[in-house]
Amino acid sequence: MKKEAAKIRIEKLKDEINYHRYNYHVLDRETIAPAALDSLKNELFSLENEYPDLITSDSPTQRVAGKPLSKFVKTKHSRPMISLFDAFSESDMRAWQERNENYLKQTWNQEYYCELKLDGLAISLHYESGQLQIAATRGDGVTGENVTANVKTIQSIPLVLRRPTTAELKAAEFSARETKIIFDLLDNGVIEARGEAIMTKKVLRDLNKKYESLGKPLLANARNGVAGSIRQLDSKITAERHLDFYAYDLLLGNYERGEVVATKSQLDSLLRLLGLKVLADNNICKNLEAVFTFFNGVGERREKLAFDIDGIVVKANNLKMWPTLGVVGKAPRYMMAYKFPAEQATTKVNDIVWQVGRTGALTPTAILEPVAVGGATISRSTLHNFDEIQRLDLRLGDTVVIERSGDVIPKVISVLKNLRTGKEKKITPPAACPMCGGQVEQVDDEVAYRCLNKKCFAVSLRQIEHFVSRGAADFDGLGPKLIEQFMAAGLIKDAADIYAIDETKKSDLLSLERFAEKKAENVIAIINAKRELDLARFIYSLGIRHVGEETARTLAVMIAENLHPEKKQAVALSSLISTFQSKSRDDLANMEDIGPVVAESIYSFWHDEKNLELLKKFERNGVKIIIEAFGKNKSVQTKLAGKIFVLTGSLLGLTRDAAKDKIRALGGKTTESVTKNTDYVVAGENSGSKYDKAKELGVTILNEEEFLKIIE
Repeated sequence: MKKEAAKIRIEKLKDEINYHRYNYHVLDRETIAPAALDSLKNELFSLENEYPDLITSDSPTQRVAGKPLSKFVKTKHSRPMISLFDAFSESDMRAWQERNENYLKQTWNQEYYCELKLDGLAISLHYESGQLQIAATRGDGVTGENVTANVKTIQSIPLVLRRPTTAELKAAEFSARETKIIFDLLDNGVIEARGEAIMTKKVLRDLNKKYESLGKPLLANARNGVAGSIRQLDSKITAERHLDFYAYDLLLGNYERGEVVATKSQLDSLLRLLGLKVLADNNICKNLEAVFTFFNGVGERREKLAFDIDGIVVKANNLKMWPTLGVVGKAPRYMMAYKFPAEQATTKVNDIVWQVGRTGALTPTAILEPVAVGGATISRSTLHNFDEIQRLDLRLGDTVVIERSGDVIPKVISVLKNLRTGKEKKITPPAACPMCGGQVEQVDDEVAYRCLNKKCFAVSLRQIEHFVSRGAADFDGLGPKLIEQFMAAGLIKDAADIYAIDETKKSDLLSLERFAEKKAENVIAIINAKRELDLARFIYSLGIRHVGEETARTLAVMIAENLHPEKKQAVALSSLISTFQSKSRDDLANMEDIGPVVAESIYSFWHDEKNLELLKKFERNGVKIIIEAFGKNKSVQTKLAGKIFVLTGSLLGLTRDAAKDKIRALGGKTTESVTKNTDYVVAGENSGSKYDKAKELGVTILNEEEFLKIIE
């Protein structure tokens, strides 16, 4: 920055800092987060260091102040590792309790159990007959990565669970029956401990000091340090990181919550007796007021703790309340992450870039002057859409406050307009697509601006990425980098072109960078394994606007009803086309869960010449669409004909998708809402409000065992 510009910036920074300082210290009103204010001060300090002659006595800076693995193997969790809802204030916590009271239809008079929320990496420890067999990361909550070799280097994790004495268990208020169950599980059963792998602040400092002396990259923060350590392919590297582990949960075989262990506090006692570390700071709180006192106390000594935390976790202490309250979405009602306010900082917006998605939607991203927030260096922040830019009144060159909401996602939350110099530039949507130069328009009443060029490289790339993604065609091993490499080399232009890559094209693959014989063979094998696609998956993979997985399944059922195949067979794409084209917009709109907007999107797709050519190309390249038999075998295929099922909670024996597929294969239907027309509600672990709705309406409720008998 030139001196004249620095002089103007310094004066504006001084005024801005003094404004917030006055509000905070004199009026007792916080108008900016302390971390953001510190960021402004740091910028001022840096400019004054660069131009010392611009320092004045009234500047705020002049105050006097005191054998390595080749890859990780996926492993499925016995029960999902759930995520948590977040609260950031007392009012958020009161609202949480009020929601639970409304759900229970009674006043909350239960104890809470408060734990420090460690800032590390969630790990599941699977013990069989007391021996550690598998250690896995959380992953997506259902499937994680097997990191056993690395976790074994953590000295605080027992490789064999300690066997408590009968007297110790009695002192922890376990009955004779409960004691016997614990011993039986230690001898011949499965016990799973869950907790957080962490890196202490001292270890982080010592490692960074060592890495600096060796000229190695430094670890950004303890969380990144532990995540990187656990995911090292060489466990020797993990060992040198000196990680620690604190347990916070325990699953005892197939026993339900409250069957063996009565409270969360008793569960912690059992964890300790089994040889696992538990935080000494955890505390029982009689009510929310006690929770707030605990939270504030933890906040006051947060910096003195040996490890990083980002809040506390508040749980119902009575474990029998856990299945009673259940899970809503992917998070439980019975616990809440009560987090410290997100960290903030100030920086400047240097540029706006527009990214193009698979539907052609353009998403603006702010390019920022790099700034450290919560241990991470932030240089980009999504702005979601142009409406967000207008709401913020954001301009190029503005100084903004950014926040890592929940310590994860960087977000621009406000613009410091008083710091403007007049040189800032207004932001307008691009008139042409930044990838292909095609026309950009805001269609109808949508928020998004879209590239209208259906041949746009970026749009095609995102569409193909969607086609191969999980839930769609599911090409495991054919990721975005390979897709982009194939497109850049001209090997593919659309999803159908993937199937033209076969043995005859091996030489083309070998000509690509970092492609050897084995890699080329693997790619061809991946593609060949997906030449037969389930109808519902295929419809979803086409990326029809507004058509998600459930709508795709609804359309697949419609096709089956029209074609009535007598056995599982391949259906010609020409038959699909003619069936869809035989349906009017009204026909589609009248289908279950499909309204006018979705119907218009479906209708347009199956009447678009370019889409029809794509479908024909799939057929030419050897793709077979598989449709299940429909309604002919009365003893099997129509066993559940006309029956409507709703699934709630987690099933242990099969995934929810597998359960839905089985119901549909037997002629039944699945919906997401419980109504008087519902025949069965299948209630798995942690069933939610659908279970209560079924009881209210008198709908038959099946447990998992009963459901499995029906679908046998």
